Amino acid sequence: MSGRDDILASIRANLPRVDRPLPYVPQFDDDPPASLLDAFKASLNRMGGMFLDPPAAGDILAPVRAKIAGAQIVCSMVPEIAGNRDIADLGALRDLADVDFAIVRTSFAVAETGSVLLSDADLRVNAVAYLAQHLIVLLDPADIVVNLHQAYRRPEFRDRHYACFHTGPSATADIEGVLIHGAQGVRSLSVMPIARAQTQSTY
Repeated sequence: MSGRDDILASIRANLPRVDRPLPYVPQFDDDPPASLLDAFKASLNRMGGMFLDPPAAGDILAPVRAKIAGAQIVCSMVPEIAGNRDIADLGALRDLADVDFAIVRTSFAVAETGSVLLSDADLRVNAVAYLAQHLIVLLDPADIVVNLHQAYRRPEFRDRHYACFHTGPSATADIEGVLIHGAQGVRSLSVMPIARAQTQSTY
């Protein structure tokens, strides 16, 4: 047995055997906003994201189709919109560098911060959320939680291999205090509210 094994064995043998309950952490959600969707929209806009309002009638996905109309390469991970770059055919991560728009569906969103949670199950290839030029996220309004306290109780943080909050587009203001979007990731992040059941796959 090596010295390392001796040390680890000693630590395991001397772990405290005290059964203490975890401290209670409140969720701070006693006074939620009247509309979680409106609160999310306001927070998203403050963080530089774009909220795509659904039309009053007709094709609910019209705002998404309008955004990607002039794009050369669209990589879609949702059934609602078909792309022309299949993530299943990806040879290497560098093959995502020329993707104009990536379209994904978020597991859930946070009204307090305007954040969307993207996991490995949502993205299929995690890098697509960073290497694409623009990111469009579909959000079921029923999947909005009040704040981060509620968010961290969600099962995604236990069940998924990867989970990351995205709050607006990539941005930095380190150089001369000038705000630059897209410095280390997507240049824009747009969110479209659409229920999971409303799937119309045409493009």
